[in-house]
Amino acid sequence: MDAALAAVSGFLTGRECGPLPVRLRRAGGARCHAERVSNSHSRVWRDGVELAADFPLADLDHWLATPGVLIWFDLLAPDPAVLDALALELNLDPLAVEDAMEPRERPKATVHASHIFLTCYSTDFPELTDAGARLEVGRISAFVLPNALITVRPDVRVDISAILARWTGDGLLGNGVAALLHGMLDHLVDGHFDTIERMDDVLENLEDLLFDPAMNTREIQQRVFGLRKALVQLRRVVLPMREVVTAVMRFRTDGTRTMSTEMDGHFNDLYDHVIRAAEWTESLRDMVSGVFETNLSLQDARLNEVMKKLASWAAIIAVPTAVTGWFGQNIPYPGYMADWGLLQSVALMLIGTVGLYILFRKVDWI
Repeated sequence: MDAALAAVSGFLTGRECGPLPVRLRRAGGARCHAERVSNSHSRVWRDGVELAADFPLADLDHWLATPGVLIWFDLLAPDPAVLDALALELNLDPLAVEDAMEPRERPKATVHASHIFLTCYSTDFPELTDAGARLEVGRISAFVLPNALITVRPDVRVDISAILARWTGDGLLGNGVAALLHGMLDHLVDGHFDTIERMDDVLENLEDLLFDPAMNTREIQQRVFGLRKALVQLRRVVLPMREVVTAVMRFRTDGTRTMSTEMDGHFNDLYDHVIRAAEWTESLRDMVSGVFETNLSLQDARLNEVMKKLASWAAIIAVPTAVTGWFGQNIPYPGYMADWGLLQSVALMLIGTVGLYILFRKVDWI
């Protein structure tokens, strides 16, 4: 196993690695130089005290065999062959390894004989503009071993330094790998809360803009639609987290497992945060739907207002049209061919138009 991990390390760093073990060759690791170099971070603790930092992958076997230590190793955009070879050495489930490389995997946690595999997402929501906004999502997968946490990231959108700061700052590392798992999930859920809160603020601003007569209706529609699309993405990330945390908690309460139960209170608190985030997300969806429907209702109200004004002015204009049509007859009538007939027609037009104007103003139609 030492030789295999050393070969994998050489593959990651591009160093000459010599002959490869059979299992590495089967995994496609015959090349000694990787065109795409994968960055990695690592730590080793004992009783919360750091023993090693950023050690190479070749040393992982040594630390896994060392009793009483807690190990974290992070792989950033690893080559699939490297991950497959590492999975063979650590006895990781092949389907879990495949899911770790799958670009569109949903958040989930699966329990295997020797480890837990989980996939989660971080979220960030930039300022909403006229062109809308897209939710920025980062992905992290993790293999939870009895004394180690192996994380896999396809890119840098998940801030691993913030997760590391959470681990070293909460003073829980003495509780083993459960502390690493809790710290990572807690950081991601806190990010979900920040995103939801930012969306809530944007939604409140949109509600205020709905009743601003100077605001362009099309601009409001674009912003609401952009927020709606971002919220759909957020729901796909936040709602499955209940299943993830539930699976982890079920794994921890299984008497055959070796994970410490000292963190039960922290995991219960994490589950409560996940439930609150899910409920807040559902509430936001209802609010966005309400804003969308209110905007449509206001447009209908404005259209009705325009139609009332048009109908009012059409009625007012119809009065002189009717009077002139009457007095334009080709048969004699009272006032025909007389000066007072002209005055009569003008008086009728003035009385009719002014009367209708006053009436429509009184009922607020014009």
